[in-house]
Amino acid sequence: MKNIIKIFSIILLTGLMVSCEEDLLDGEFLDAPAKSTLDESTIFSTVDLAKGAVDGILEPMGQTNSYRGRFIPYYGFNTDVEYNYSAGDEGSDADLVYYDAKPTNSRMNTDNNAWAMMYQGIERANIVIRGLRNFGNPEPGNEFGQLLGAALTYRAVYYADLMKAWGDVPARFEPITSETLYLPKTSRDTIYKRLIADLGEAAELVAWPNETPSTSSVERINKAFVKAFRARLAMVASGYQQYPDGVRRSNDPELSVQNMYQLALDEATDVINSGRASLNPSFEGFWRRYNEENTTAGGESLWEIPFADGRGRVLFSFGIRHRSVDQFTGQPRGGTAGPTPTVYYDFDEDDTRRDVTAVPYQWGTAVDGIAQQELTGIDLWYFGKYRYEWMNRYVTSTNDDGLNLIYMRYAEVLLTAAEAANELQGPGAAAPYLKEIRRRAFPEDVHAEKVEAYVNALGSKEEMFRAIVEEYKYEFTGEMDRKMDLIRWNLLSEKLDEEKQELSDLNNRTGDYANVPTTLYYKYEDDGYTLDIYGLERGETGNPGPEYSAFNWNQPLDEIINTLYKPGVDPDNRQFWPIWQVFIDASNGQLVNDYGY
Repeated sequence: MKNIIKIFSIILLTGLMVSCEEDLLDGEFLDAPAKSTLDESTIFSTVDLAKGAVDGILEPMGQTNSYRGRFIPYYGFNTDVEYNYSAGDEGSDADLVYYDAKPTNSRMNTDNNAWAMMYQGIERANIVIRGLRNFGNPEPGNEFGQLLGAALTYRAVYYADLMKAWGDVPARFEPITSETLYLPKTSRDTIYKRLIADLGEAAELVAWPNETPSTSSVERINKAFVKAFRARLAMVASGYQQYPDGVRRSNDPELSVQNMYQLALDEATDVINSGRASLNPSFEGFWRRYNEENTTAGGESLWEIPFADGRGRVLFSFGIRHRSVDQFTGQPRGGTAGPTPTVYYDFDEDDTRRDVTAVPYQWGTAVDGIAQQELTGIDLWYFGKYRYEWMNRYVTSTNDDGLNLIYMRYAEVLLTAAEAANELQGPGAAAPYLKEIRRRAFPEDVHAEKVEAYVNALGSKEEMFRAIVEEYKYEFTGEMDRKMDLIRWNLLSEKLDEEKQELSDLNNRTGDYANVPTTLYYKYEDDGYTLDIYGLERGETGNPGPEYSAFNWNQPLDEIINTLYKPGVDPDNRQFWPIWQVFIDASNGQLVNDYGY
């Protein structure tokens, strides 16, 4: 299954789609219905061939300028908890992450960019969906039904990510013809309604995790993911977002908060009550399992974008930085982004998620093949969820690590249930779900205080909502979903401005950060390369002993403060990327950019 995204999967679809995709990128299209119909009748009436066609829907994600090297490394920055270090430099990469992207961005303005690859995936899905409906007899419980459900879900993933990044986009739910080659943008409200309906159908067709051989891996679509993803889209569709006329909720009554939150609550509780997914008992244990590439379904990970060993750049982009080839990796990469410097100090000191999430060191240059951990400074943190040192494989590729991308996990289902239940029924209904998240986060000996008492004290809907917003922060920092959530909560600019003030307070050791030390002390443990650090905790001042070395922990934070978003820009007016100029120019006048681009 690690080889889903490989070129061989294209072969099964060559006669159906490759030529039309190439023509589409060139701005041309040739209708060939007779050949396509013949090929479809053969492929989609044969299970093994149809499986290859469904796998081929995902292949565009692995292209260099698609999810692999453009969408995953850049989308989702910057937030109050995640900072891309490119923002500190002038240029195209900075523009993408600090809310000033331009249609001519040199990193993105290519005809094989993520926009094109997403539509290539959608076209493949459209052809597969048509073929399975016409020739596969898909029904709940049969293999063709599972395949159709997967195809519907993959198409929804592409559209959800398109709208997350660009807002309103062209809607194609049938294979391209010469009459539909050029299309204007469609209201995202219309697309969301279609996706929610499609996922409702897919949920009836696909099996629960481990219910069949087809759902034994998180690299395959299962009912828990489909329902959870449908809940996510319901929350997003009813949330705040930037429309051409301003930031607001949808005016479509079908997408009202009442309707969508009820749908989200129903789907989330279906997953919870199914017993087919669950939190890993240990937060660190989950992330170790993920980095070890354990893809067995039925646990916390609901679905992962499946990259082959030679594709994908999750660790390459986000892993703890390794400065050279060393005992853990032959790929000296990682560290293009990290938690904002305040995150570590915002966690409760007893929260076991903290030391997994925010890491204050890198792996230095190896000597005789062995590297040591090195402190980096309070201005340079890394995401500890992604670690070469936790892998079972020794990565040697120049550019790719092959680690899957977690698209959704069970913790989000619990927080979705909490948020929806709070809105519809009040804080008492939300409390059990929030408690389950915090029960995993804290040691058992503090549950009475930091789970039960903490949650029970949230007596109003507003208090519960604010607590849920904070819990998302502690649970998901480094997974780059925060931007989407801040937008739908109408908190993007507010939280970014709060973070600028908090960074300033940390910089000056005032306010909530007055007792953060300015000097750390460190020594190495018996293995010779693992740091033993004193001074990270609030109030840890004074020298712990002569065996420790001192390290300055007072680096200036002005660059991060000034580039969290570009000075003079209102992030609420830049919630989306512009459509890249190459696609505007090739649209026959149908595509335009809104939002002042």
